[in-house]
Amino acid sequence: MPVQRFSPDGLMQPVPYHHVAVATGTRHVHVAGQIARDGSGRAQAPGDLAGQVAHALRGAGAGLRAAGAGFGDVVRLTFYVTDWSPEKIEPFLAGVERVAEELDLPRPLPPASLIGVSHLFEPDVLVEVEATAVLD
Repeated sequence: MPVQRFSPDGLMQPVPYHHVAVATGTRHVHVAGQIARDGSGRAQAPGDLAGQVAHALRGAGAGLRAAGAGFGDVVRLTFYVTDWSPEKIEPFLAGVERVAEELDLPRPLPPASLIGVSHLFEPDVLVEVEATAVLD
């Protein structure tokens, strides 16, 4: 198995992700930031953080699948969320839960960062997600 995830004692718990991923594979897959747009570039889930998280994760999943990978191979997720505040954690996590089974997201998630930003490249984009995976 090329990816092992764990959370060592002494690191903050509980969190919905593992703190550490160790990858021994040789093929790296980097999926560029995915947002809530369909294949034609039309905005999806305008104004809905949960909906945009779900769409962005679906996009990341499509990128992974195209490279022969899945979320089980992911060693790092990075989320960028506009105008972040702690009150947004519930809709953010609701978006993750909305697609968890559909995308076979590992539980806990791979190591992840959630980074608050003032804005992304279009004013309606509330979240962007990047994924890094390792394959044999």
